[in-house]
Amino acid sequence: MLARVRSGALMGIDAVVVECEVDMALGLPYFNVVGQAEGAVRESKVRVVSALKNTGFELPQKRITVNLAPADLKKEGAAFELPIALGVLVAAKLLEEAPVARLLFGGELSLDGAIRPIKGVLPLAVAAKDGGYDGVMVPTANAAEASLVEGLRVLPVGHLREAVDHLTGTRPIQPYVREGDSRASEPGLTVPDMADVRGQPDLKLALEMAAAGGHNVLMRGPPGSGKTMLARRLPGILPEMTFPEALEVTKVYSVMGLLGEGHALMRERPFRAPHHTLSDAGLVGGGPMARPGELSLAHHGVLFLDELPEFRKNVLEVLRQPLEEGVIHLARANQHITYPCRVMLVAAMNPCPCGYFGVPTRSCTCGKHRRAEYTTRVSGPLLDRIDITLQTRPVEYHHLAHPDSREPDSRYYRERAMAARERQRARYRNEPGVHCNAQLPPHLLRRHCVMSPRAEQMLERAVKSFGLSARAHDRILKVALTRADLEGHSRIEAVDIQLAIDCRMLDRSTFDQADTRSTHAAPPDGRSHRFEASGRASPREDA
Repeated sequence: MLARVRSGALMGIDAVVVECEVDMALGLPYFNVVGQAEGAVRESKVRVVSALKNTGFELPQKRITVNLAPADLKKEGAAFELPIALGVLVAAKLLEEAPVARLLFGGELSLDGAIRPIKGVLPLAVAAKDGGYDGVMVPTANAAEASLVEGLRVLPVGHLREAVDHLTGTRPIQPYVREGDSRASEPGLTVPDMADVRGQPDLKLALEMAAAGGHNVLMRGPPGSGKTMLARRLPGILPEMTFPEALEVTKVYSVMGLLGEGHALMRERPFRAPHHTLSDAGLVGGGPMARPGELSLAHHGVLFLDELPEFRKNVLEVLRQPLEEGVIHLARANQHITYPCRVMLVAAMNPCPCGYFGVPTRSCTCGKHRRAEYTTRVSGPLLDRIDITLQTRPVEYHHLAHPDSREPDSRYYRERAMAARERQRARYRNEPGVHCNAQLPPHLLRRHCVMSPRAEQMLERAVKSFGLSARAHDRILKVALTRADLEGHSRIEAVDIQLAIDCRMLDRSTFDQADTRSTHAAPPDGRSHRFEASGRASPREDA
């Protein structure tokens, strides 16, 4: 007899419905699995037979063939064991086929019949909803994750016997009911507070601007000047993810099996900080089964690359296209996979190999050529994709010895960033795929970036004076628009353009000639502008 039970195979962060066809025919006892089944799937026949035997089912001595269709799609993992076991029971006429026809199944079997959790349950549930199925039967530990898909019946099972009893009507399983909003019931991550950072008010305001518009950031300065400390506090000032964003992030972590027990939905924006020994496949994804990389794991969050020049050049260069497009396309011999990677890139680097070039109290031991070699490890095209470049300075003693109790905390910056994001959402409500200023495509710039005459003149002089690329021009406009959103300007004013130009000066080719005692280079009108003098009150005065 031929039986059909349906499951799902992962393709990127989505699931494709797979039909488990089980044929039981006369012949020498043999169990074979076909249909591009990887190692773990081929091994499943041993676990399926043992689980059925230990659950109390006696199988006829026949030849069993399992085909996983479509045959041209690779299948991996242990999620097919539950549907294969049920298919064997249907083929052996120990179970009716009608109850399994309208469900998708997924689960790993232990030898005693217990059902273990699997990866990729959320994509499986989405595939069931999109395919018009009545529900899914998944391990109990994955039920909360599957319940994120609204309007889908989720049947949690902990043992093969429970699944059979439900399908025969002996002991029906109650569908899983999610209690309240899972986003509110999940414990959040503990993010360090921005108030822990002593001094550096201009850098904090720059990171506030990055958080408000989703802009990429590069911090350059000597060791111990707060680069890593600031970067690790950036997630604490980012606006909360919307539910669709959280669902996208959760799908990536579900595919990788990184959802902790009891954590159905990723509430906090991801923060990924890979070591500089990372490979290009580890960054953008790849490997035999083309798994997501660090870029996709940081989707809708922060990717922090500390010691940027220490990363291998080929690793840094693969960042170019994903930073522009927000997606990664992986091509393999028989499949093309797309992973999302809409990230905020935050990078940090020293001014030279020893780290002390330009520090008045320390002497640099690096020669000019060594400094030039170090800084040119980061290519111009990559720097061109970074909106905000900051020079950090050693923290002065009085900030360490006498911390200011009025120092704004992360909540202060986060509320301002959220208010700016709300303005952006209202502005782009009719622009699909655009949620913040950093995502604004070039053809929409002039429609939404309305400048005063003085601001336009200043931007024109900057482009001509510094030889800025078209991409740099567009990114200056986006940063200026974010600054206008933070300050409530109806259009981009000259002070917004000044600040945005200041944020681009460290990516010029004259690193060694920059005055590292100043945070920003002089704008094209010859005056020096700092964040404190940009027309906005000190945050301590606002608080």
